[in-house]
Amino acid sequence: MTVSVHPRDVLLGAQAGALQLPVCDHYSGVEMRMRKSLQLQAEMTQEFGTCVFDVSLDCEDGAPVGGEPEHAELVIDLALHAAPEARVAVRVHPVDHPCFEADMAAIAGKAGHRLTHIMVPKVESVADVIRAEQALQHAGASELPLHVLIESPAAVHRAFDIAAHPCVQSIGFGVMDFVSAHGGAIPSEGMSSAGQFTHPLVLRAKLEIASACHAFGKVPSHCVVTEFNDVRAIQMAAERAARELGYTRMWSIHPAQIRPILEAMAPRAQEIDLASDIIAAAQAADWAPISHKGQLHDRASYRYFWQVIERAHRTGRELRPEMRMYFQLH
Repeated sequence: MTVSVHPRDVLLGAQAGALQLPVCDHYSGVEMRMRKSLQLQAEMTQEFGTCVFDVSLDCEDGAPVGGEPEHAELVIDLALHAAPEARVAVRVHPVDHPCFEADMAAIAGKAGHRLTHIMVPKVESVADVIRAEQALQHAGASELPLHVLIESPAAVHRAFDIAAHPCVQSIGFGVMDFVSAHGGAIPSEGMSSAGQFTHPLVLRAKLEIASACHAFGKVPSHCVVTEFNDVRAIQMAAERAARELGYTRMWSIHPAQIRPILEAMAPRAQEIDLASDIIAAAQAADWAPISHKGQLHDRASYRYFWQVIERAHRTGRELRPEMRMYFQLH
């Protein structure tokens, strides 16, 4: 077996992890901030050698009331004039908003070929996903993936059905709307960086969404931390989301949050070294079982360690030349 055989071609069968997205999804809706976000994305892509975060241009909260069509045209123009290697997405209005159909027709119809995905907020059921799918078809953008945002107790209940839909690539969690939807039964602390990891109903919702995503090979995207000036708060939230709740992606609402998210969601240096040793030994053994430091490893554990290497690449970590080679081959 030669080095041209890629681990992705050998380590088949993993239910989750088949879809790889940048670990950070950065949202902005004001023109100046959207332009700066795209500029920062280009600069950090140059720095890390790979695109380490998506830029999502926001129509839901970014568009002024009464100015929705003009804002849609603005994000279309920004997407069309972004650098060819840019990863740009758009969050449209919810499916029950009067501007939803117009958003989808204009944005997907004119800029769908330049977008990585469209985010649909406040999805309540598979019926909402189907409506968004039909809107993409009418706009001639049926291949464009959907990311959806779950923000209510009923939607959490239907998370597995939503994740199963083939158009859905990722599910995010809207913690503030979720807490508000409980009519005061969850205190406001449930929206804070600390409280959203301790209140049982919020924690349960996060786990349901993560589990649903992994069951169908989709990407769970963790909610925002509103204390955007508190770097420690965002880093702690990202670490807990990744290491305790199984989230592989997280929202950013301020440029200062991007690097802490990358650091927190990246594998630790020791993890990368161990994964590199095991994948290199597996490659040398033609992917047969090996013994490494007294432990048996085979394709079941190789899958895990390969995913560590892929996550290291997506977060811009330094890789050994023999591991970097795999990303140059594909």
